[in-house]
Amino acid sequence: MSDLEMSSSDDASVDSSIFVAAEDNSSQESELQFSYDEETLIIRMFNLVGERWSLIAGRIPGRTAEEIEKYWNTRYSTSQ
Repeated sequence: MSDLEMSSSDDASVDSSIFVAAEDNSSQESELQFSYDEETLIIRMFNLVGERWSLIAGRIPGRTAEEIEKYWNTRYSTSQ
């Protein structure tokens, strides 16, 4: 019976660590960090191809189209 109680308390600690990790991940997404070179390339590519985020992301290793679009919209969007 003590094994069952121990197992349920272990599950609770695992579940809480998942939520903490998810919160950390969401805060990192809200603060995307781009290097000066990446930012320059994004600006130049945007001037050439417009909002074709997948084409721009193809030129920057390790970046997704969604990251670049979010970065652009938070930094350079004129609709605000």
